[in-house]
Amino acid sequence: MPDENNAARTKPGSRLRELGLVLPQPPSPLGAYVETSQVGSLLFISGTLPLVHRKLAISGRLGANLSVDQGREAARLAALNALAAAQEHVGDLDRLKKLVKLSVLLLTADEFVEHAAVADGASNLFAQLFGAEAGHVRVVYGVHSAPIGTPVMVETVFEIESPQREAQDEIHEEMD
Repeated sequence: MPDENNAARTKPGSRLRELGLVLPQPPSPLGAYVETSQVGSLLFISGTLPLVHRKLAISGRLGANLSVDQGREAARLAALNALAAAQEHVGDLDRLKKLVKLSVLLLTADEFVEHAAVADGASNLFAQLFGAEAGHVRVVYGVHSAPIGTPVMVETVFEIESPQREAQDEIHEEMD
């Protein structure tokens, strides 16, 4: 039987490596804004796109020329880009405690209604990294226009460990 306490301590950077996933290069802003902004223990990541090598990997409109599965993969890629931006800000993904909020914008045809299934591409990746029990709130929007024609944009808010807290945890681990 798996050790549930040990599973709860799995850190997202370690889990990412266990899954054999590699983060893309961190995204760059498309306008006059920054990719990340930290307020206290919360890290806000600007909307990230399904980029590979800084190029849009999937384009099109859900319900027109993109399937739910293609949209789900685009959401997963956009989530990986959000993690790359987070890593660039915090230095080590293991400082991320949890995903607090996930917003997903989808470029859709008028009749498209499978928003949740597409957004699960991002949610499932985060559940793999943080554990399903960590949970996150989520909102999904269908839109008629999106930057550079992206089919998916993911916006995230993470809770991060303070460096001070990490030092305290290391001291306690050494004492045990």
